[in-house]
Amino acid sequence: MIKIDSYEYYYNPEDGKYYIRKKNNSPHSLKKLKDKLNKSKDKKNKGNKGNRSDASTNKVDKLRDKVNTANETNKSYDKADAVNETNKPYDKADAVNETNKPYDKADAVNETNKPYDKADAVNETNKVDITDYPLYKMSIKNNHKHPIKVSIVMPTYNKYHQTSLSLYGLSKQTFPHAEYEVILVDDASSDNTSNILKEVDVPFKFKYIQMKQNKGRSSVRNIGINHAEGELLIFLDGEMLAPPVFIENHYKHHMHESNLVVTGAMHYEGVYTFIMPDYNKDQMAHLKELIGRDPEYRRLYENYEQTKQHSNVPCPLVTKEDIDTNRFQRLSFPNRYFLNSGLKHFGERLEGFTLPYIAFLSGNVSVRKANLKKSGLFDETFIGYGAEDWELGYRLYKNGVQFVLDPSTVAYHQEHGISKRKVKEQWGNHYRFVNKHPHIDVLILSLEWKELPFMHMHKTLVEYNQLEERFPGEYNEFKHAFRVMLFRIIEYLNNGQPVTKLYDLPGGSEERIKIIQQFETLRPRGFDYLASSFEQIYYL
Repeated sequence: MIKIDSYEYYYNPEDGKYYIRKKNNSPHSLKKLKDKLNKSKDKKNKGNKGNRSDASTNKVDKLRDKVNTANETNKSYDKADAVNETNKPYDKADAVNETNKPYDKADAVNETNKPYDKADAVNETNKVDITDYPLYKMSIKNNHKHPIKVSIVMPTYNKYHQTSLSLYGLSKQTFPHAEYEVILVDDASSDNTSNILKEVDVPFKFKYIQMKQNKGRSSVRNIGINHAEGELLIFLDGEMLAPPVFIENHYKHHMHESNLVVTGAMHYEGVYTFIMPDYNKDQMAHLKELIGRDPEYRRLYENYEQTKQHSNVPCPLVTKEDIDTNRFQRLSFPNRYFLNSGLKHFGERLEGFTLPYIAFLSGNVSVRKANLKKSGLFDETFIGYGAEDWELGYRLYKNGVQFVLDPSTVAYHQEHGISKRKVKEQWGNHYRFVNKHPHIDVLILSLEWKELPFMHMHKTLVEYNQLEERFPGEYNEFKHAFRVMLFRIIEYLNNGQPVTKLYDLPGGSEERIKIIQQFETLRPRGFDYLASSFEQIYYL
């Protein structure tokens, strides 16, 4: 009789893969049956005590040999067949048929008792688990049990085309795929974003949360945080295209330090992956300048120019192959607004910078979940665009978190049309920020309206603090007027009022005279930046 070796699959948690190993077999059922027949024959022969003739015995033996030969021929497979069956590639069509065919009670028992094989593992991994909550529905793809180290929380709203490319970029990460998850929170998009779940083929655990009504950036990020399994959270906007080392470079900072915020947003890179119908004139002019770097992109742009009057849908420029080869970078550009406004002078750790919390830009930033539990999540009273991330960053800063700028954690922002509502939303949220934290190190950001660089704001704040320290009990009227004017800048912008006469007093009033007298002593005492900032808003 030919011995049959059988094989089983086992899961290795260290690398998240399945392997084949030989398993110990029980005696073959045909051998058991033959042994039973032999015992029965011996017993019968002893009972007959030689009464059967030799011819009759030979006839029975021949008949039994014939039966054994037939059984040996018709058995399911030999050792070579077993090995081939184990090693042949898993057929997708067979898997579908196996999944869909009906089975009876006996089959169900057999299905329960048979060893867990690779095909079952694939089906288990690729299935989608769906949970319906009052405010949203969550679907999980690749719902494995491997421990998650990093959770990427991505809010999105009507950015279907860009988000699809972003997910592709995240599937190419050098970080182990079994150790990170992506939580895409769709804030009730009205475009094709809901198709992403069935369209994407990703190697990581993917949670798609679809809001039942639009709730705003803060709310959807908090929902993502609440479903995050990783100890490290990376906040990444849905249109951000991450290079392969993105997660790895964020994670390395947090491996040995537990009290960090790491951002790549200060080293902002933009990229045009689509020609969007709602680009403004400046964006179209900028794109036209960039496409000159590549003949193929120029050809696509020229085709769009010829047909754009008949099309109101995005025109693709960058493909997945362009992402694989980095060709898309020919349509990218740097925007170093924050760095050029003063932050580059303070180094990677912003040492000595008095406003480090502005580095908490939720388009690309990482922080441990434990730090958020200590400082609190996003404030959900902030609706729409702007300041909700700075407000959370401010709380983290007050709790002693160290801010780190790392250019190797940069991601590419896929450009899209700019909503005119953003400006109003921004000032509205900034007004909430200064109302919640009416402190000088928050109020000073109002000077951004005057387009003063962050270095100027920093030095103004340094001098204000020195004034408090060196002359306690003095300059009270001046300091009060300065804080009031900084607050009113944001208040007036929020209300749509002209920003003028921020501290209007009668010409001969005692308070006005004291303010002017105190102001005139600032420069002689070395408070040049503070005097300059005060002057620019007092005489509006």
